[in-house]
Amino acid sequence: MLLVRDELSRTATPGDHAISIGVFDGVHGGHRMLIGRMIDEARARGLTGGVVTFHPHPVTVVHPDEPFSYIESLERRVELLRELGAAFVSVLTFTSELQQVSAADFTRLLVEEARMRLLVVGEDFRLGRGGEGTVERLRAIGQEQGFEVLAVPLLADAGAVDRISSTRVREALATGNMDYVSAFLGRPYAIRGPVLHGEERGRQIGFRTLNVGVTPDRALPPNGVYVTRALVDERTYCAVTNIGTRPTFDGRNTTVETHLLDFEGDLYGHVVTVELLHRLRGEQKFDGLDALSAQIAQDVQETRQWFS
Repeated sequence: MLLVRDELSRTATPGDHAISIGVFDGVHGGHRMLIGRMIDEARARGLTGGVVTFHPHPVTVVHPDEPFSYIESLERRVELLRELGAAFVSVLTFTSELQQVSAADFTRLLVEEARMRLLVVGEDFRLGRGGEGTVERLRAIGQEQGFEVLAVPLLADAGAVDRISSTRVREALATGNMDYVSAFLGRPYAIRGPVLHGEERGRQIGFRTLNVGVTPDRALPPNGVYVTRALVDERTYCAVTNIGTRPTFDGRNTTVETHLLDFEGDLYGHVVTVELLHRLRGEQKFDGLDALSAQIAQDVQETRQWFS
């Protein structure tokens, strides 16, 4: 608990706060609505709005043998939460010790270290050891510790009864349906990373690409070719991006390679953000460089048409 207390005390701003708690992986439409409501309620009460989140994801601690990937990097998640209006974002290290903390003990920390006066959560929120801190239980705790609890109805996408969730975002991403992913997130799904030195295969086939560094814990759509938009050095480019193992070259590791339309230059070491907008096709193995080059030319043409 000393680690959690220290992380809270270092990051919380002065004064009384309204707080939302969650992992907020993806910061999707439901999260955005929740944080927006928290900020509005904070202002109405003369409070400052803040967010408490966790890293690593609790599922990686509770079920360490199960594979897990993040929709957004921790850095981008914090950026998005701050953009929504949170005055502070406290990232708490989730450990097996924190997993065993009761809801009452955890909220007491928030009251003591972040002066929490209002807790704004989703209506299905649970907190503490074994999920014992239901909204009803938290309201009882709040009466004892001096904070109010507001439960916000969960957001469903238009025409559906299922709520928007990180699980639904992952399911849509796994099918390559970038329209659904964008709708759930409220923005295009994006990959951000440094431009790395690769094998420079693009030079051989006449289409130079940026090899974008992506950590292995990021969720990616199926291997294939995508219409994308690339942002680098405050400039935006139409682009076509390949995600895959480059089977034509007998590759094994998954790479993200982006060809910027109408661009010439060297961007090694720069950081690029690639927004995935539409899936053109699946990954293919070609008989040779000529066949691959012809297909890429067609991909570029279809990308231009998509943007036109």
